[in-house]
Amino acid sequence: MLEQIEQWIDATNIKYKTQRISCEKFASEFAGFYPVEFLKHAFYVVVDKIPKPDFPILREMGLGDFVDMDVAGITYKNTYYILPDAAKDLRVHFHELVHVAQWLQLGPDVFILRYISEIQRVGYNDAPLEKMAYALDEQFVSKGDKIDVPKYVSQTL
Repeated sequence: MLEQIEQWIDATNIKYKTQRISCEKFASEFAGFYPVEFLKHAFYVVVDKIPKPDFPILREMGLGDFVDMDVAGITYKNTYYILPDAAKDLRVHFHELVHVAQWLQLGPDVFILRYISEIQRVGYNDAPLEKMAYALDEQFVSKGDKIDVPKYVSQTL
């Protein structure tokens, strides 16, 4: 199953490769939170429909609600997909970049397994990877102390 999901993710990222936009464009907005070097290697794609793997095994594992859930964005490795309305919202970009840092720190296999396990165990809203992303995006929008997010993620996970 892991291999199937990762192959789907890689195929999706390749399919949209020419439409990717570098997150380096957020260097000034996210200064103090994301180093420019990190942003240079993170990308987003504006899509009308968020791509999600919809394999029968995911539904059998109890992830049907997640697969069907409406989301503003989703991250696969160093690329996240975002709806047009959400593309104007820096908070959504910030949140998805936390997930880019998590993918980078954990690696694809561990991230996928952990994310699935957390959603199965406690649901989307209480999944620790999501709670971390929401806490950090809240710190950004509330103009809290600036912290190096990728460094924080690597020290926390």
